[in-house]
Amino acid sequence: MGFFDRLSRLLRANLNDLVSKAEDPGKILDQSVADMQADLVKLRQAVATAIASQKRLQNQAEQAETQARTWYERAELALKKGEEDLAREALSRRKTYTDTATALNTQISNQAGQVETLKKSLTALEGKIAEAKTKKDMLKARAQAAQAQEQLQSAVGNLSTNSSMAAFDQMEEKVLALEARSQAAAELAGSDLESQFAALQGSDVDDELAALKTRMEGGANPIALPAENAVPKLQPVQVAEVDAELEQLRRSIDKL
Repeated sequence: MGFFDRLSRLLRANLNDLVSKAEDPGKILDQSVADMQADLVKLRQAVATAIASQKRLQNQAEQAETQARTWYERAELALKKGEEDLAREALSRRKTYTDTATALNTQISNQAGQVETLKKSLTALEGKIAEAKTKKDMLKARAQAAQAQEQLQSAVGNLSTNSSMAAFDQMEEKVLALEARSQAAAELAGSDLESQFAALQGSDVDDELAALKTRMEGGANPIALPAENAVPKLQPVQVAEVDAELEQLRRSIDKL
C-alpha cells in the first residue's frame, strides 16, 4: 500500500466521521472495509467488461469464419462456371476473413487468460472482505476495551490529586468542624441552664435567710416565747444518784 493511498484513506475516514483524532482504530477499520467494498465493485466491473469483450471477439471471429466459408463456396462456384478470375477474387476475400478469424481467436485466447486472472482476484478479494468483516467487530471491541482500561487506569492514577476528591475531603472536614461547634454550643447551653437553676435555688435560700434574720431581730413577726407557767420546773439532782450512775459507768469501762 502506497503512502498516498494511506493518506487518502486516512483523510476519507476523518471526513466521513467528522472527528479530530486522526487514526481511531474503529473508524479506520470501517473505512478499510468500505474501501475494500469499493475495490470489489470496481473489480467486478472490470471482470464484467473483460467477459463482454471476450464475447464480442468470439462473435466477430465466428462471423469472420462464416464469411471465409462463404467466399470459399463462391470460389468453387466460379471455377465450375469457368470464371477463374472471379474464383481467384473469391479466394482472396476468403483469405482476408480467415486471417481475421485467426487473429481474433488469438486475441480471444489471450483475453480468456486475463478473464480467469480477474475472476481469481475477485474471488480472493471477496474472501478477504468476508474475513475483514468477521475480524472488524472483534478488533473494534478489543480496541474499545483497551481504551476503557487505559482511561480507568488513568483515573485511578489521578485519584489522589483529583479536584473532585479534594473538594469531597474538604467538605467532609467542614462537616466535622460544624458538628464539633454544634456539640460545644450544646454543652455551653447546658452549663448555662444549670447555672440558671442554681441561681434560682440560691435565691430561695437567700430569701429564707433574710426572713430568719428578720424574725430574730424582732421584726414584724417575732418568734413567740413560751409562757412562764408553761415551762416545767426542774427538780434538784440527788448526789447519791449521780455517784451510783458514775460507779456503774466505771465498771462497764473496766470490763472492756
